[in-house]
Amino acid sequence: MASVNRIVIIGGNACGPKAAARARRCDPHARITIVEQGDYVSTATCGFPYYVSGVIAQKKSLFGRELDYFTNVFGVDVLTGTRAVAIDRRAHQVEIVNLKTNEKASLPYDKLVLATGSLPAVPNLPGKDLNGIFTMTRIGDALALRDLLANYERKQAAVVGAGLIGLEMAEALKVLGFEVTVIEALNWALPTLLDVEIAAQVEKHLRDKGVKVIFGQRVAGFEGDENNKVKRVMTKDGGFEAGLVLMALGVKPNVTLAREAGITIGKTGGIAVNEYLQTNDKDIYAGGDCVENVHLITKQKVLVPLGSTANKHGRVIGTNVTGGRETFPGVAGTAAIKVFDFNVARTGLSETQAREAGYEVVTSLVPNYDHATYYPGYKEITVKLIAEKKTGRLLGGQAVGPGDTAKRIDVVATAISFGASVDDLANTDLAYAPPYNSALDPLHSAANVIRNKRAGLAKSLTPMEVRAKLDGGDDFILLDVRTKKEWDEKRIEAPQVKFLPVQELRARLDELPKDAEIVVFCRSSVRAYQSQRILEGAGFKKVKFMDGSIAGWPYGVDVAKPS
Repeated sequence: MASVNRIVIIGGNACGPKAAARARRCDPHARITIVEQGDYVSTATCGFPYYVSGVIAQKKSLFGRELDYFTNVFGVDVLTGTRAVAIDRRAHQVEIVNLKTNEKASLPYDKLVLATGSLPAVPNLPGKDLNGIFTMTRIGDALALRDLLANYERKQAAVVGAGLIGLEMAEALKVLGFEVTVIEALNWALPTLLDVEIAAQVEKHLRDKGVKVIFGQRVAGFEGDENNKVKRVMTKDGGFEAGLVLMALGVKPNVTLAREAGITIGKTGGIAVNEYLQTNDKDIYAGGDCVENVHLITKQKVLVPLGSTANKHGRVIGTNVTGGRETFPGVAGTAAIKVFDFNVARTGLSETQAREAGYEVVTSLVPNYDHATYYPGYKEITVKLIAEKKTGRLLGGQAVGPGDTAKRIDVVATAISFGASVDDLANTDLAYAPPYNSALDPLHSAANVIRNKRAGLAKSLTPMEVRAKLDGGDDFILLDVRTKKEWDEKRIEAPQVKFLPVQELRARLDELPKDAEIVVFCRSSVRAYQSQRILEGAGFKKVKFMDGSIAGWPYGVDVAKPS
């Protein structure tokens, strides 16, 4: 009779339970044990901000599976409140301790899975241990914070870090009636995910919702009151009052157990694994937030701690610890976030990341609507695509707005996974019906803009480049080719602006000096691009349009007063 495969899984959040479930389906006879130091398994970490705000009413909604479900359905032993303290690779056993009784024991294994997750990144700042300073990475954080905030007296909150959890918690705290300040050391929101054009729209929306945002400043420490409670966040400029602080500076892989066992740690700080998610020990696998991944585009090792990735890892590992040979190809860094009324999503490389990786890129910035405008309920979105200039290969995409952005980014993520170009994307047969889309999806339009740029037909400046020219007092014409009605409703006020509707452009060409630098804009750049082609056809040599035009302009309309 063949021996029973003993599988021990350390970590009970996302990757671990998924690996256990998959292993059981592959091997009905294996002896599977999950070791989890907390009191719960399979918790919905990404739902924590919504539980704190009350959008998710019941805490049981955060639990994907009850403990007895794993025992009764999967036949898996779950040891909660139990910490794995050491791995003896030679003896093939894990040393564990019951955190309530301090009882120690050893678990023998044939295959071991490390799904130890991540830890909050908290710098060693003065005052970091004051009461009222929290992180949001464990179920206990969410449960404690929601109970506390119900009767919290000091309604001034600071969120340190403008990443995914930071912005989700900023919204949650604002919903609960707090005055919220978000402080970020880098220069825009979601700085590791978005380029400035898209992030600027997120920043404007945050401000419109009453959130104060401070970019380009680091927190220097915290001051407390006589009761050892935080009262002030300190910065180089002095600081600001806050009776509650949420530290949201990201996470770092939890690799202490692996390192002490001699498991190789990669240059990123995550556990190094091969395509089978196998460590340098053939009997030890690892997945989830504690490992490094391969980026699908650059092929470099990266840290991308996401629940979606952890679940995919779990399935691969569950297959392989039961004799399979499934591989994990890597990640594109796809992510989405709700920020008040805006839906924000991205995948692949940002423009900044692509340039840092050595790519020569071409981009598009296209405001559009999420379905046909003659069907009620349409909402605006802005799409940015990044492609390799020489080949047209898609490198990344971002989208923001109140409309449906996630499905667009899912399409881009799929295209990137198969090495698609903007030509492929422009001709992808996406579903169309007025309630769901326009005849040309916003992605089709964004891809076509890049195709026109690569063909030398379309020439543009970003809103940031135009803003810099205005602020610098450059001698150029910023040509507004919208209708009189649009001009009266909303316009950029600056000495360089000239209003000339596209319908009148051909008849009034003599009003524009042919040697002038001209940058054209409209509502969404369609008419601006058409105007660029009209002017070039008439002999004008220095004409470009503004990417995204006024719909992509994040600065408001009072840029500079006319002289």
